[in-house]
Amino acid sequence: MAQADFDFVLPPDRIAQHPARPRDAARLLHVAADGVHDRAVRDLPALLRPGDILVANDTSVIPAQLEGKRGQARVGITLDRPLPDGTWHALARNARRLHPGDAIAFVGGLTATLHRRDADGGVILAFDRDEQALAAALRCAGALALPPYIARPAGPEPADAQDYQTVFAAHEGAVAAPTAGLHFSPPCSTPWPAPAFSHTTVTLHVGAGTFLPLRQENLETHRLHSERGVISAAAAGAINQARAAGGRLVVVGTTGLRLLETATDDDGWVLPFAGDTDIFIRPGHRFRSADLLMTNFHLPRSTLFMLVSAFAGTQRMRVAYAHAIAANYRFYSYGDATLLERA
Repeated sequence: MAQADFDFVLPPDRIAQHPARPRDAARLLHVAADGVHDRAVRDLPALLRPGDILVANDTSVIPAQLEGKRGQARVGITLDRPLPDGTWHALARNARRLHPGDAIAFVGGLTATLHRRDADGGVILAFDRDEQALAAALRCAGALALPPYIARPAGPEPADAQDYQTVFAAHEGAVAAPTAGLHFSPPCSTPWPAPAFSHTTVTLHVGAGTFLPLRQENLETHRLHSERGVISAAAAGAINQARAAGGRLVVVGTTGLRLLETATDDDGWVLPFAGDTDIFIRPGHRFRSADLLMTNFHLPRSTLFMLVSAFAGTQRMRVAYAHAIAANYRFYSYGDATLLERA
């Protein structure tokens, strides 16, 4: 397989710059065995069955975009993930100009020292304060790292602070939002009052690697950046109980799906998990967890379009995306959604 196998033409005006209001007014393309069906996100409860379990990612987006100075030179940093020794892996503009020992100063007195550069183009930074104090400093010095296709020439707008955070957000650590969760409106974080189906959450902190393009044409040589994830014993137990009783596992977002596939054994049992995952799901992958996947519309040639092609079938996804483009669906983070039945 190559990148070109997952290419398609998307008119630029299909890229959403702001979310639907209210959130669950977004459109939902149901991709099923009998074809595609045009619906709205608020129709989702009617598409689920008693006994199904809905699983969302409860990570919370941090202000991970930093502008600093090394002496008089400007340095742009996008935080990626914390490392076990307390340092941070980050992406840096003009990383080759940085050297071990360089100090970078940010707004509000926050500083970081460069430990080393990574082979993947990233940098390892040591900040001058502990985790709790750093979180407070980032709220002052940092900004949301919005995807490059959301045009914000002057930086994120005030509304983005709420728009780019899901109602499930509970655990800080993501650089990018788990965007399928952006379709649920407060106060429906349950996500609906007294549903016939159950729900739970898992945590995958989406890293800065999600913004990086594929560099290898041959997909067999591509490796994803690691991301931190947690599945509690309670969440694993709820999922396994629902499935054992005949319910379907409905996953909100590719991030949650990647985590669940990492933690599910060959017999389909979800195990408690706390660690990193760099799983790259593409056609040929044998799914062990989800029965349905709710997700956004993804970029051409992206690892996420490869994932949904693996889940629902490449030809079915090509038909679905062609329909969505013709029917003026809105794409990417602030766009509309799909509900995919597993092929």
